[in-house]
Amino acid sequence: MAKPPSSSSSLSPSSSSSTLQRKRFLLFVLLVVFSASTVVGFFLRGALSDPCDLRRGLATDEVERRLRLPPPSTTTAVSAARDSPLGFMRSKLVLLVSHELSLSGGPLLLMELAFLLRGVGCRVVWITNQKSDETNEVMYSLEHKMLNRGVQVFSAKGHEAIDTALKADLVVLNTAVSGKWLDAVLKEHVPKVLPKILWWIHEMRGHYFSLEYVKHLPLVAGAMIDSYTTAEYWKNRTQHRLNIQMPKTYVVHLGNSKELMEVAEDSVARRVLREHIRESLGVRSEDLLFAIINSVSRGKGQDLFLQAFHQSLQLIREQKLQVPSMHAVVVGSDMTAQTKFETELRNFVLKKGIEDCVHFVNKTLTVAPYLAAIDVLVQNSQARGECFGRITIEAMAFQLPVLGTAAGGTTEIVVHGSTGLLHPAGKDGILPLAQNMVKLATRVDQRLTMGKKGYERVKERFMEHHMAERIASVLKQVLQKSKDHTLS
Repeated sequence: MAKPPSSSSSLSPSSSSSTLQRKRFLLFVLLVVFSASTVVGFFLRGALSDPCDLRRGLATDEVERRLRLPPPSTTTAVSAARDSPLGFMRSKLVLLVSHELSLSGGPLLLMELAFLLRGVGCRVVWITNQKSDETNEVMYSLEHKMLNRGVQVFSAKGHEAIDTALKADLVVLNTAVSGKWLDAVLKEHVPKVLPKILWWIHEMRGHYFSLEYVKHLPLVAGAMIDSYTTAEYWKNRTQHRLNIQMPKTYVVHLGNSKELMEVAEDSVARRVLREHIRESLGVRSEDLLFAIINSVSRGKGQDLFLQAFHQSLQLIREQKLQVPSMHAVVVGSDMTAQTKFETELRNFVLKKGIEDCVHFVNKTLTVAPYLAAIDVLVQNSQARGECFGRITIEAMAFQLPVLGTAAGGTTEIVVHGSTGLLHPAGKDGILPLAQNMVKLATRVDQRLTMGKKGYERVKERFMEHHMAERIASVLKQVLQKSKDHTLS
């Protein structure tokens, strides 16, 4: 494994020690500030003293009391409502229904929406349609964090959930699986609630196309999907496989948070984080790092990524190319789970003798330090690809070129030949991905140009305010449709 370069001999011991101390202090401040300011960091800072309180249902009169409470009337909330495209949601009651509460993409996106709505004075209630025996410390912690931000957390079953659904101005079902909650809990009240439901769908896998989940989909006020590719897929699959029609469907591309953009645009922060992560991996500042940042699973394509990386090393040797030492970084590992797939990945690395240049990093949602440390992001999701792939726009914010599969929402983010390079999904994509790695390894000017163009594309299309504007447009139309239905 490569070692970090030694400190310059021109520095005196005291000067070197002072510089090291300043660097460590700056790194500490950056990590603390970043963890405290981002949604992800916010989630991971621990829970309140008694998470078990959340198991106890609230009495119906308590629900009524809370729902009658006026929205926040502070100057900040009023100002935010005035300046935000979501300001019209002030004072409205919104029920958010998630099929789970975890540190995965769907629930985190719904939480972002919850906090955006709370920021403009909207009353927000969250329920998780998850069995009680599936709850854990992470779930309790996230519930408390929502409570701290003014989001009410109710049980998915019982009078609280039903009363809130009936009183709400808007109900958001998050992911296809959450559709099971309708018949299980609302029962005879389902027809009253359907006209004010916005169904936010993120899934691309075929097993989600089940009438058990989505039989009410044609009757809701609208569906919101993260990419045009996924929306078209849902339209075709529901019609041909389930013989049902999609409701009015809105495509809303996601956006990067302000906090992530602040880190991405801070050259000092990026440099310190880059040095820290590279030192922890044991790689030098001049080494070239290709990273895949996803939960480790076959659908995310880490196996094909490592095969392509191995082939790229072979191509470089065969062609006798002069390039910096290359490393592959797999962020999203979890050996504690001891999955068969993860074992396969590690066995492949050992078999090919590339353990000195392949690094496995435990799964984390604080991705900014790794984006600051690497040189190229590989988005290698297989089959139909990612519905959208938020890590892609986050990498582009850090001015990284992206090597992605030509599938799913990635094709709506990455401009082939401009902000990155696309390759086929499946085994047919291994050699093209390897060749693209070699291409970017030998052309530093192309890497920098693609990174700059990717950043410009993010600023133009994929910022938090873009996402807020798109969601605001959808909510206005859904609320109006619900109102028209009530009047008719």
